[in-house]
Amino acid sequence: MSTTDQIKAPQISKNDLNGIQKAALLLIALSVETASQVFKYLEPGDVESISAEISKVKNIPSTVVEQVIDDYHDLVTAREYVLEGGIDYAQQVLEKSFGLSKAMEVIDKVKNLTTLHGFDVLKKADSTQLVNFLNKEHPQTIALILSHLSPDQTAEALVELPEDLRTEVVYRIATLGKISPQTLTQIEKVVDELAGFSINQTMGQLGGTKSVANILNRINISLNKEIIAAIENKDEDVGFEIKRLMFLFDDIIHLQDRDVQRILKEVDRKDLALSLKVAEDRVQEKIFSNMSERAADLLKEELQFMGPVKLKEVEAAQGRIVDQIKRLEEQEEVTISFRGGGSEEVYV
Repeated sequence: MSTTDQIKAPQISKNDLNGIQKAALLLIALSVETASQVFKYLEPGDVESISAEISKVKNIPSTVVEQVIDDYHDLVTAREYVLEGGIDYAQQVLEKSFGLSKAMEVIDKVKNLTTLHGFDVLKKADSTQLVNFLNKEHPQTIALILSHLSPDQTAEALVELPEDLRTEVVYRIATLGKISPQTLTQIEKVVDELAGFSINQTMGQLGGTKSVANILNRINISLNKEIIAAIENKDEDVGFEIKRLMFLFDDIIHLQDRDVQRILKEVDRKDLALSLKVAEDRVQEKIFSNMSERAADLLKEELQFMGPVKLKEVEAAQGRIVDQIKRLEEQEEVTISFRGGGSEEVYV
């Protein structure tokens, strides 16, 4: 059942709603003036998502709306207790008011809402502020914090870190893996200095070689190679895995047309068809626009009549094409110049 269908269903319950839908109902319950004031404090993307859900709302029972409002009131009350005396204090007060079961439910929601709130403050800092803030910290702490930020912001921060520290931090991001609540507790004080209050986090997957590859794709090529070489000296397997992930199939859209045409000469036709099975429209268009009209029509026809295929087969085909692109780059027959910092090619 689609989201729209769920919203319109008369038998809908609070548990059928996601966070965006609940926010939409809450704002509908408020006055237009109050709702508009709330929107001023939200990110543009959130405003767009909530507005879309508001436009879909129809036939919601008043009891469901009341439950959403009650939940919001409980969360606001719990957050006030947290700020006053911490999570333990809030839990004790809520237990006396609502009982153990209800108190634990509310506390869990508060924890989920505040998990990355402290890191959200860091996301608004520029790279210079961020590096000045983190420079004095342990590489593991820096790696953990940067893993919560966007690849673009992390890439900018890495450029400004001292070389020795940069290598250590990148390696630790690549090997973070599972982080326990105990480890996260150790960095609470660090983030508190900027965020203003404690954060809470359950164990989760952070960092990893894919994260590092995504970050390094945004750094200029010379520094990129320098970091990779340093990581390979430290751990050859980690360095190899990062290099393998540095270029993704969808990144084809960033290549020059002449390079795509060169790549298509080397790619197996069956692999090409398979690889486009789940590719975005813009990736397909990039490929079709760099083929002859007849070849493009034949490939489109092949895709149209291709039956169901296993996802792992599609991913394997994309992987083989990416490997071919990397071989051509190593032979300097194509240039991957979409990375942050721009191409370092000089034309005269």
